[in-house]
Amino acid sequence: MLRRLALLLLLSGCAVRNHAPPFANVPYEPFSRSAAVAVAMDEWRLWGNRVDDTGGAGYVQTDATMGERQPGLWQRVGEYWWEGMNAGDPTSRWTGKHDGEGHVFSVAANGDYAWSAAFISYVMRIAGAGRNFPYAPDHATYINAAARHQTHGLLDAEDPASYAPRLGDLACFPRDEASNLTFADLPTSDSFPAHCGIIVGGGAGTVSIVGGNVDDAVTMEHLHTNAAGELQGNRENWFVVLRVNYASP
Repeated sequence: MLRRLALLLLLSGCAVRNHAPPFANVPYEPFSRSAAVAVAMDEWRLWGNRVDDTGGAGYVQTDATMGERQPGLWQRVGEYWWEGMNAGDPTSRWTGKHDGEGHVFSVAANGDYAWSAAFISYVMRIAGAGRNFPYAPDHATYINAAARHQTHGLLDAEDPASYAPRLGDLACFPRDEASNLTFADLPTSDSFPAHCGIIVGGGAGTVSIVGGNVDDAVTMEHLHTNAAGELQGNRENWFVVLRVNYASP
């Protein structure tokens, strides 16, 4: 009886912190590379196996072309927000086209509701990362947390110039006014715009990475690597790899 009560208290405490199901909160199985990659790949297939190796060349945002605004998919983005964010975070009420009060935002305002970090948070949460992952609506939060060693050993910030990403690791690049950031600049004193994806495969001279909100969908990209497997010669400034320290098999 006492064991049942302790479990109920544990589950209720987790529920206060996030909106994830019990199998992810406990978790039922150890947090593993295979689980994280499988979750990301399942989401990629749900969005139609999209691949973009051209940086969105030719893609134009309209209500009709934006996957995140289509029936069945705007709700899925809402699930990334709800399950990826901690309870009480106002962004947890967003969807692929609605703000926290259920109002449809315009295509022009789309950038204010970017969900790529929510997608990564969702994948990590559902795969069983537990309370040590810094779930957040922006990538800079967990990039800086890894650089400051604030994740209780779950994440390590690695220099792509000397570290080859493995399956389940997160590769990131800075965007917009932060696009010239380097690994040496981490951790930063302020937040900054960025994008991260999860490594889901590899081959001779390439790795496959899946990210959310790429062309307003869950999309795969192929990145070039050198003979050592390190990221090299890519369009974006992939300035940090977050090594995810998964549970041992």
